[in-house]
Amino acid sequence: MGRTMFEPVFRDIFPFWNEISEDDRDFICKNTFALTYPKGTTIHDGNECSGVILVRSGSLRLYIMSDDGKDVTLYRLHDGDMCMLSASCVLQSITFDVMVDAEENSECYVISGPAYAAVSEHNPNIKIFTLETAVSRFSDVMWVMQQILFMSMDKRLSIFLSDEAARTGSDYIALTHEQIARYIGSAREVVSRMLKYFSNEGIVEVSRKGIKIIDKSRLRELTL
Repeated sequence: MGRTMFEPVFRDIFPFWNEISEDDRDFICKNTFALTYPKGTTIHDGNECSGVILVRSGSLRLYIMSDDGKDVTLYRLHDGDMCMLSASCVLQSITFDVMVDAEENSECYVISGPAYAAVSEHNPNIKIFTLETAVSRFSDVMWVMQQILFMSMDKRLSIFLSDEAARTGSDYIALTHEQIARYIGSAREVVSRMLKYFSNEGIVEVSRKGIKIIDKSRLRELTL
């Protein structure tokens, strides 16, 4: 049953799938689990090898946490995206702790970290794919760091709102000020002040339910 469910998906997402043995394919499928995470669940706390996570539906947030409890969002994962940084036993060169939370009710396929690591030990193509997948995400991480270190707050916020509108296909951003602050590595009070400024300038309309973009061209100008 497990192989029937998982193999068609793995054949599409793993370029090495047809190059590994029948036994290895069977072993990966037997050690894969279909799990549902309610909104707000911590999926990976950085202290264990949670495994390779494939998002089937929903949204996950990857972030790092400081000693005093502040967090910075590294990137978010949506339908069809894969998380390798939650499998520390596979990527042993990753020495920093990454946290993973479910932003929405999320359905995922999770491949056991030890099982995936065991198969990758005698399959170089799996190791190459794993590293390439992890490295491709570091461009997202560097983009976040660049924004935090070098960009003004109005530019960071305008980029986030523009990207979120493009991702969802809507001019309405159904997020709280606290959530936005978390995503862009700022404080809620700072985000609220900047949104008030945007609102006074006629760029957005702010309500308890979220933020509506009413002047796309002005918002786009702020991203440049």
